[in-house]
Amino acid sequence: MDDPVVTVHQSIGEAKEQFYYERTVFLRCVANSNPPVRYSWRRGQEVLLQGSDKGVEIYEPFFTQGETKILKLKNLRPQDYANYSCIASVRNVCNIPDKMVSFRLSNKTASPSIKLLVDDPIVVNPGEAITLVCVTTGGEPVPSLTWVRSFGTLPEKTVLTGGTLTIPAITSEDAGTYSCIANNNVGNPAKKSTNIIVRALKKGRFWITPDPYHKDDNIQIGREVKISCQVEAVPSEELTFSWFKNGRPLRSSERMVITQTDPDVSPGTTNLDIIDLKFTDFGTYTCVASLKGGGISDISIDVNISSSTVPPNLTVPQEKSPLVTREGDTIELQCQVTGKPKPIILWSRADKEVAMPDGSMQMESYDGTLRIVNVSREMSGMYRCQTSQYNGFNVKPREALVQLIVQYPPAVEPAFLEIRQGQDRSVTMSCRVLRAYPIRVLTYEWRLGNKLLRMGQFDSQEYTEYPVKSLSNENYGVYNCSIINEAGAGRCSFLVTGK
Repeated sequence: MDDPVVTVHQSIGEAKEQFYYERTVFLRCVANSNPPVRYSWRRGQEVLLQGSDKGVEIYEPFFTQGETKILKLKNLRPQDYANYSCIASVRNVCNIPDKMVSFRLSNKTASPSIKLLVDDPIVVNPGEAITLVCVTTGGEPVPSLTWVRSFGTLPEKTVLTGGTLTIPAITSEDAGTYSCIANNNVGNPAKKSTNIIVRALKKGRFWITPDPYHKDDNIQIGREVKISCQVEAVPSEELTFSWFKNGRPLRSSERMVITQTDPDVSPGTTNLDIIDLKFTDFGTYTCVASLKGGGISDISIDVNISSSTVPPNLTVPQEKSPLVTREGDTIELQCQVTGKPKPIILWSRADKEVAMPDGSMQMESYDGTLRIVNVSREMSGMYRCQTSQYNGFNVKPREALVQLIVQYPPAVEPAFLEIRQGQDRSVTMSCRVLRAYPIRVLTYEWRLGNKLLRMGQFDSQEYTEYPVKSLSNENYGVYNCSIINEAGAGRCSFLVTGK
């Protein structure tokens, strides 16, 4: 049986200040227990019973099914300000002793209130120490203070001292909403929260959009071309971009239009539109992402625009599809990507809506190679490689398909079977193929111990049998049937005994 807990509530809302006269107060007693608990109440040394005092009502709420017992004090009287005790008893079952909890009700009894001595939100740089201070501003008895995090537990390195929480050397993983909760079992717990934001800049990417008014995807003199840069920034409102051409600052003009996209549409993105491309516009364009708060290294992205800047193309080497491998091997699927700049390649399953080997729906590759370790039979099928707009051209994705064929040994049944049969009786053993790849080149071997009894090749049947017409001493023993393909063998074993 757990220790009982008394909570105090009022009939008219929850106490903002003190418990004044002419209020009804409910004292609820709860203890988790098996077997069920019986509750009794005392005021000082006086045992309170239903009907013993007109100002007191003791009852079990219908919906709680005996889990609690409530002491109702109707229209508080001076004598009701006293020390109350709840005794929880299981009537000495399994020698479990009674347990008691006390609560002192006074005209100062009040629910908790708190305040946080911190800003909301708090924006910090990684590596800094952060301290959150929570203080009580009211409550009788004195509330206890605890800190919780909205998602997950507090970081392991957290230091708690009373209502003060300190996180040394904060990281992005420590960001989130932190709440201080005050509880004194009177009314509802008080809760105040603040959001910790840890500055971060990551995943710098770019893409080139050719003139949308021309059907081909090439960059040509006299046409428009747009360069876009994107980063993930926290907090996004501190993000600023600056543009350079060949190392020199670039400012927006009629022919070089710099814009920052709507954060709701494409967060963390800036565009440079070059109208009516000229030969003198060829060069290296750099966008630099910074956070106004500082403390975080800038991200710099270089994009080269020249006559050799061409959209991507994807091909699969002829000998690389279909690709045949065996279960358990390591295999590399290849798509050759050309173009300048070379984009990130996205790999996904083309034949079914299933996850890739790493558990995601798409895997990124910077050189067009997808490496799969410990290949399994479930990985057989068609794989799609396609160009991403990232670090390349923002055009219709180029794609190609690679077929992966995974060979695996036959799965057979039964793996083991004991057959008991007397001498001179007949017995027939059967070994069945459940799954195998390739299935068209299956052979079988029957052996008794090391002695080869029969071998052959499957035609259209799914099983092979070996009969013994009349058992004798030399026929007893362990029979093994091996069913074999290129990838290995599956084995059925039969223990034939006369016992």
